[in-house]
Amino acid sequence: MSNKIYPIGVQNFEKIRRDGYFYVDKTAHVYQLAKSGSYYFLSRPRRFGKSLLLSTLEAYFEGKKELFAGLAIERLEKDWKRYPVLHLDLNARQYENIGSLLEELNKYLEIWEQAYDSPFGDRKPEERFFQVIRRAYEKTGQRVVVLIDEYDKPLLQAIGKPELQEAYRSLLKAFYGVMKSADGYIRFAMLTGVTKFSKVSVFSDLNNLEDISFRRNYNELCGISEQELQDNLGDELPEFSRSLDLTESELCDKLRRYYDGYHFAPDTAVGIYNPFSLLHAFKNREFDSYWFATGTPSYLVELLKRNHYDLDRLAHEETDAETLDGVDSVDSDPIPVIYQSGYLTIKGYDAEFGMYRLGFPNLEVEEGFVKYLLPFYTNVSASKTPFEISRFIREIRSGDYDAFFRRLQGFFADTPYETVTGLKPERDTELHYQNVLFIVFRLIGLYTKVEYHTNRGRIDLVLQTDRYIYVMEFKLNGTAEEALHQINEKQYGQAFAADGRQIIKIGVNFSSETRNIEKWVVS
Repeated sequence: MSNKIYPIGVQNFEKIRRDGYFYVDKTAHVYQLAKSGSYYFLSRPRRFGKSLLLSTLEAYFEGKKELFAGLAIERLEKDWKRYPVLHLDLNARQYENIGSLLEELNKYLEIWEQAYDSPFGDRKPEERFFQVIRRAYEKTGQRVVVLIDEYDKPLLQAIGKPELQEAYRSLLKAFYGVMKSADGYIRFAMLTGVTKFSKVSVFSDLNNLEDISFRRNYNELCGISEQELQDNLGDELPEFSRSLDLTESELCDKLRRYYDGYHFAPDTAVGIYNPFSLLHAFKNREFDSYWFATGTPSYLVELLKRNHYDLDRLAHEETDAETLDGVDSVDSDPIPVIYQSGYLTIKGYDAEFGMYRLGFPNLEVEEGFVKYLLPFYTNVSASKTPFEISRFIREIRSGDYDAFFRRLQGFFADTPYETVTGLKPERDTELHYQNVLFIVFRLIGLYTKVEYHTNRGRIDLVLQTDRYIYVMEFKLNGTAEEALHQINEKQYGQAFAADGRQIIKIGVNFSSETRNIEKWVVS
């Protein structure tokens, strides 16, 4: 039986160290941050350890040497000093209006003003913040450390509400900008968040921030690497693997498929595990969608739908650094916020052209996100999604393709009329059909082997089970016979000619008039 106490839900470094919780040592990174710069910004997905990082920095700058006994920084730091620390956490609140944000800022400002005898409580928030920094420096004789956790929480909650977001942006821009004018009083500052709202100019008054979100040497700053897993959790693997009747090698492979795969820098081979899911899995000795279950990405799905996004691109999206670097709530590209939220990650990098290839980081995210998409594109409720997908899979595995397509017809027949009719151009109507197909086949692909080849919106699909290989072609307002002819003419099934499994070729036609599958033919 494991004697580790896993810090599930615990984000306070001092509590972790004093109460004997399990801790992956990140203090060498903390030392590097403290000694190599003054102003930092870090973007990471939610529940990836940003709050614990700031709490660790807080304990370090408060000179609590005893908390770091046995850790890397104990060997590195020779001159422990105590600095005044102003730690603002915007995470634990819903921001319905500008008043709620003002209340949250006021709560922290009042605490700091009392601590440092600052008599400027009647001023604007940014003026009060400046005076608190100045008074803290004058009272202690040490420059101030400013730590701001989830700086973007109000902005994220206002996506789709441009007037409210502009109000938040204006207030936070002035508030955060104080750190530049108070530079002489500041020893160190770090802001963390999920997104970087560059185009809405939150940071335009604070242009001395060093963004380390894409820096190779900070790829492992948050999260858990494979080496850290082996070094810190290796002794747990035998018991964990026995509880699931797996070998240790099989367990490690499954852990990688489900929870590894995040990359936060170009050209880095080191994948990062989602710490929230990984620690839950070790504590519970079972696999589940721990991270995905803690968030509902409805605002991301609305961005995808609003911008008529081709969902097939999610599996192999390509973009440049400038696009990934910032988010604009009125931008037509939903990819930056989806990437920064952790639903996509870096899968490859073309240094010659500065292009990133993105994809789902792991099975937990892919399965959770695609399942979540289905009710937004069809009339299938979230509770019925696993049931419907399981029936699809049984039909495909058994070779009952007629039952499969009748069920698929039901998906389209149940799609709300306004969902399709709101897409007036034929191209958008076709895109809707393709998005439904992408969701269905991506979910089926979690249990079978599916290959996609796309060309200008047409889907060529190969679906493999242990007994069958399905080669499918889809048309819109054509004929099923034309689709089947294309399969034969272009010899889509030729690559499987030597395979012992039965090859089933299926041509399918959609009708924009009936808004459904009109016919399928098989050979």
